[in-house]
Amino acid sequence: MTTMLDLDRFGGPLETVRVADDTVEWSVWSTTARLVVTDPAALPEAYERARECLRDVDAAASRFRDDSELVRLDEAGGAPVAVSWLLKDLLTVALDAARFTDGDVDPTLGNGMRDIGYDRDFSRLATGPAAIRLPFASVSPATGRIAVDRRASWRDIVLTDETVTVPAELRLDLGATAKAFTSDLIARVVADELDSGVLVSLGGDIATAGPGPDSGWRILVSDGPGEPECAIALPAGSAVASSSTIRRRWAHDGAQMHHIIDPHTGRPAEPVWRTVTVAASSCVMANTLTTAAIVRGAAAKPWLGTQSLPARLVAQDGSVSVLGGWPADAARV
Repeated sequence: MTTMLDLDRFGGPLETVRVADDTVEWSVWSTTARLVVTDPAALPEAYERARECLRDVDAAASRFRDDSELVRLDEAGGAPVAVSWLLKDLLTVALDAARFTDGDVDPTLGNGMRDIGYDRDFSRLATGPAAIRLPFASVSPATGRIAVDRRASWRDIVLTDETVTVPAELRLDLGATAKAFTSDLIARVVADELDSGVLVSLGGDIATAGPGPDSGWRILVSDGPGEPECAIALPAGSAVASSSTIRRRWAHDGAQMHHIIDPHTGRPAEPVWRTVTVAASSCVMANTLTTAAIVRGAAAKPWLGTQSLPARLVAQDGSVSVLGGWPADAARV
């Protein structure tokens, strides 16, 4: 096993570990990246391609860089802005996800993320035990019900061939789709340019491309020590993603927060599910479904059932439900 210190544009030194001849791991975006190739000779170049893709996406879509395209777009005051093809693709994917989920996956929650304290890289947030402020929301004294007050929405974002226009009162957050998009992007680039089968995992958002192992890519599905887990074989060219209410938690205004906001209330989604996992043809589709399922709570199971895709849901009590052909007898490990 080879370990090397590299200097990363995302903030400082990171440790890259060559786990095996065909596998490398490193830290990025406050999570772990893992790259596996079927041709070990392609690993060094595959790693460089992956790092290039990550740098490009970070420069385009980071909320935490003053020089990113996304921040420049947010600060344009509602004026049209010329953007790169990459940010336009990222926005197109995010808006497609919003339409597909009727707004449950919303790319305009940047203000909401700030209001619940997620205003910097996750590694810099205070975690641990911590009244919840309701971004965009107020409580009616007559009914006690939450009313979300936003004059503009993701539907008001305008993309043309040349420019993007975002209403001045909105702030973008592409976190619900950008990481999965990047996994898909890296997998395609490595497979196409290096003629190797590849698996890319960015914090558990997994994409594959090119030829895979004869028995499929073996994936451990788990949300951490002590959580229900199973092993599956993922066919080459497919993807799997998980969304969780028990990861990426921090303390803010006396309450525990997690990073999946319900756009209808402006607060973290009620934790009906600890974890939702879906397998699909792309990581973006898989992660769109898992994020929307967390937001939909109890309504997620019947909705996911209509998608006819393999899905696994872990409830708050740890019980596991499977849908759409997810192997009920997948090995527990």
